Amino acid sequence: MDKIFNNTEIAFSLKSDTELERASFLFKLIASQPLVKIGTAVTNFALKAHLPVEGLIRSTVFDHFCGGINENDCLRVVDNMFTKGVSSVLDYSVEGKEEDAQFDAALAMTLKTIEFAKEREAIPFAVFKPTGFGRTDLYIKVGEKATLTPAEQEDWNRVVARFDLACKTAFEKDVLLLIDAEESWMQDAADAIVTNMMQKYNKEKAIVFNTLQLYRWDRLDYLKELHKKATAEGFYIGMKLVRGAYLEKENEKAAEKGVKSPICVTKEATDINYDATVLYMIENLDRMSIFAGTHNEESSYMLMELMQQRGIAKNDKRIFFGQLLGMSDNISFNLAANGYNVAKYLPFGPVRDVMPYLIRRAEENTSVAGQTSRELTLIKKEKERRKL
Repeated sequence: MDKIFNNTEIAFSLKSDTELERASFLFKLIASQPLVKIGTAVTNFALKAHLPVEGLIRSTVFDHFCGGINENDCLRVVDNMFTKGVSSVLDYSVEGKEEDAQFDAALAMTLKTIEFAKEREAIPFAVFKPTGFGRTDLYIKVGEKATLTPAEQEDWNRVVARFDLACKTAFEKDVLLLIDAEESWMQDAADAIVTNMMQKYNKEKAIVFNTLQLYRWDRLDYLKELHKKATAEGFYIGMKLVRGAYLEKENEKAAEKGVKSPICVTKEATDINYDATVLYMIENLDRMSIFAGTHNEESSYMLMELMQQRGIAKNDKRIFFGQLLGMSDNISFNLAANGYNVAKYLPFGPVRDVMPYLIRRAEENTSVAGQTSRELTLIKKEKERRKL
């Protein structure tokens, strides 16, 4: 397999010299854990104190990692990337809401992005997060099979109805719908709803996609059981495969409860689990569709090799590669240049509301071994190529 991810001319073809310099500056900041902690604290304080910092955030970290403040704002980025064959997933990244009106607003935004996707070839997927549609405590209680009060049951019925309306709309518009993962203590309840949605709307092909966080050692077994069910009942499985986003919280929670952590013991075990799941899905592609959400070059090469070995077309609609905006452009744009299906997640929303997402991105880049140094090495190589 040719090593295509080192081509920085293709990777940064859409970035001006100024944008490349900004990316270099940002990743140098992110490389320093103390600076990320200080920056996070200062930013949170400034936003809570209503200091006029949104313009500064918008022109630096926000514009690098986000598509815009609303869906129309994202279209410039969407159209620009699609000139290079890279599709977009509009991700309304407002988090931590707790009231019905806010959940209904998230549903309305999801329906709007489905409509957006229907009208634009450049946006093949819509997406939402389960906690965007309902309270965390409800997911936990339902997952633990605890008895709900009548009021809680009514609230839960509304959560399920939001899922159903989003999935039904995606089905009717023929738009693929990704449903993101949550922490393990609320994932069981979300899985149950999404399985039900697949049973209803994935009768002819995968429209509804769940997400497997493969730093969890139990997820491949979960997929195999779901596969048995899908084969017996005649529905298709869509899965977004990621490594995972809540490692520290998961391990802390397990330690508090005195139970075995759901997380693989080592990074190597996670990598093995991820690649084994990709292989299982490729071997069962007649019943499955894959959205390989990864910034890992080796996992990407492995999937490319599997496709080549099995004579699967690079642009087979059942296989997409996915990365986040502002990260791993060397993977995204080189995959697209070589004919593969690839989509970037474009988070969007008001600057203030998207800050939890941006802080998580900064912390993740700081903690994931090699991520930031790889970005900086590639940016440096491209700057030298351009003689900046």
